[in-house]
Amino acid sequence: MGFGVFIHRSDSIYDDSPAEQYQFPRQYLGRVQACVGDWIIYYEPRKVAATRGYFAVAKVSQVIPDPKAPGMFVALIEPGSYLDFINPVPFSGLDGVVERGVLNEDLRISGRAQSAVRPISPGDFNRIVSLGIDEQEPELPRVGEAIDTGQVRELDEAPQTPFIIEQERDRVTLLSSRIVRDRLFRRRVLQVYDKRCAVTGLKLINGGGRAEVDAAHIRPVEANGPDILTNGIALSGTAHWMFDRGLISFSDDFDIMVSRQVNDPDGVRGLINRTGKAIVPLRALDRPHPHFLRWHRENCFKH
Repeated sequence: MGFGVFIHRSDSIYDDSPAEQYQFPRQYLGRVQACVGDWIIYYEPRKVAATRGYFAVAKVSQVIPDPKAPGMFVALIEPGSYLDFINPVPFSGLDGVVERGVLNEDLRISGRAQSAVRPISPGDFNRIVSLGIDEQEPELPRVGEAIDTGQVRELDEAPQTPFIIEQERDRVTLLSSRIVRDRLFRRRVLQVYDKRCAVTGLKLINGGGRAEVDAAHIRPVEANGPDILTNGIALSGTAHWMFDRGLISFSDDFDIMVSRQVNDPDGVRGLINRTGKAIVPLRALDRPHPHFLRWHRENCFKH
């Protein structure tokens, strides 16, 4: 087992779904197989417009021949392991290249940086992950809200902690914590929705500076819903409650659908913003994916 970097473009020609699978040709089979049972970092090349750089982590569960494409293979991602970074990490920062393994003996970028799949050292893995999940201004929890003190300390101190090989499993433990994942998922969703409820359009900030809006999983974690931005939507408490109970849902075009089983349809419609559509991010890449919206309509929504 070993850590790896998988290059993925938002406009990829491959049959990729980062939270579920990664398609690749035979030439990378050995490198991908070396990552089975361990974590990889997704990277979008610098030549891609508005590149996300290193933008997420996931765990490879197995590798199989692609049944739909002869000569191609698929790395299956362990359900529930994918996690978007809250801070996309650029290839180069103030201290130079963050993935030191792509440098040659002369400290110049080598051809390894062009490889679509490549191994990455524990030190580079820890460095990139720490930059990606660092909460520079941790959000205070609501009064009485559960908090994992030890995990919060790990996040807060990450930039000052030396990156040594012995820490690699601490980083993996952090990535596996449900409390930490929920907090990072919330932070990422609220970033792209500007802390505004997609249904009501309201942006409410309490006296402590905390946004009164939830990051809802469209396909719940309990139903193997991944912690990927496209499986999330920002909802106020009431809208979230109705969404989870199937009283509202969304079409693929983001029309807000109201269940016939709602006992106060006029009241519910009064909560919906005047457009009748969910207020979603400007970038299509950040919006709810039709795959997850369809799952909610078919499995939760009460028609």
